[in-house]
Amino acid sequence: MTKPASPIHIRPYVASDWPTVWPLLHNTFASGDTYAFAPDSSEADIHKAWIELPLATLVACSEAGEVLGTYYLKANQTGLGAHVSNCGYVVAPQVQGRGIASTLCEHSQQEAVARGFRAMQFNLVVSTNERAVRLWQKLGFAVVGRLPGAFRHQRLGYVDALVMYKQLGN
Repeated sequence: MTKPASPIHIRPYVASDWPTVWPLLHNTFASGDTYAFAPDSSEADIHKAWIELPLATLVACSEAGEVLGTYYLKANQTGLGAHVSNCGYVVAPQVQGRGIASTLCEHSQQEAVARGFRAMQFNLVVSTNERAVRLWQKLGFAVVGRLPGAFRHQRLGYVDALVMYKQLGN
């Protein structure tokens, strides 16, 4: 795994992060190639989904305080499935490939265990997002399902989506 070139600090999201986090999320979702959010999702809808609804939202910052990425943590299901967590990650384009996604994912697993989750599941990993698929597998996630044509990719049309899963504890 590639470690970030300089140390990063992961901390809870605070409201003053939104002016930096929103463009990261908006640009990622507008591309229509990695997340199921509609490319034209409103700022209010994304704020609700990424900030308000999850159990926790965190940001990765450089030593200088620049937001480099973000993730959310929530229960994948309610009730009898609430022991399985779910996360989403976004890294700023200018720092992709520098180990920040790995660091965020590793941090999220530790955070999930600390909050009592026993596993982590990614419900809709776009099969054409090969970089993410490789990374999640490298970090111990297994492909436990393939959903044929479940993602409507903006450029490629209907492509498969993967369900990926990792046991975190007993």
